[in-house]
Amino acid sequence: QVQLVESGGGSVQAGGSLTLSCAASGSAYPYARTCMGWFRQAPGKEREAVARISGGGSSVYYAASVSGRFTISRDNAKNTTTLQMNSLKPEDTAIYYCAAAQPCGAEYSNWGQGTQVTVSS
Repeated sequence: QVQLVESGGGSVQAGGSLTLSCAASGSAYPYARTCMGWFRQAPGKEREAVARISGGGSSVYYAASVSGRFTISRDNAKNTTTLQMNSLKPEDTAIYYCAAAQPCGAEYSNWGQGTQVTVSS
């Protein structure tokens, strides 16, 4: 099991930016073969995938609602994954979770504790 710790959440006005980071540790499975993802859950809504990135970083996915505004990246030397969020909207308000799938293609079964992102209009 890999342990995931998110950081970087907070409150920002619409149009602002935030950077979320996820640090992974505690797993013998190679981080570079672990798919990473960012998910979010707003009050009263189901959890949704925001962005995902392959082990080597060459393949990424974005939800249509964030495409062009959010960027996912990873540093396999530091076992970290980052979500850069620009042009934030009030509808981006949610708890954001980092998750890992080992190996890539498996279910995302390792989750961080979540970090709150609040965007005010």
